Amino acid sequence: MGPHTATPVTTGTELHGQSDRRHSSRTPALFSLLYSGMNTGQMLIGDGIVTNLSLGGIGIRGNRSVTPGMDMALFVDLPGLDEPLCIAQSRVSWVAGRQFGVELGTLKLEEKNHLQTFLCNSVTPSDRDGGI
Repeated sequence: MGPHTATPVTTGTELHGQSDRRHSSRTPALFSLLYSGMNTGQMLIGDGIVTNLSLGGIGIRGNRSVTPGMDMALFVDLPGLDEPLCIAQSRVSWVAGRQFGVELGTLKLEEKNHLQTFLCNSVTPSDRDGGI
């Protein structure tokens, strides 16, 4: 296996200690986003890949290090939209190297509708019933 071999979107490391705090299951995803916030008094701007998402949170693999508790804005290239979806309020809930999870703050109705539409279109019947 070389360094460019595909890996599963959701790993045990990402879920360790987090599943009990989630209010909804995450849907695997793979599309880009930008994130920005203040980290130790310095403006941080990074780009990354959304690895999974739900209405309550997003899993991200980024190019800039973040810290738990950090507030940030997200600009998500959600498939089907002409412009990035701007999520003004989110907070880093966990970090494992360059992978991290953010808890979404209060979403505007339009933002919530875009996420719900994407999630509904991405989930297959076997995903909904646990693959049974």
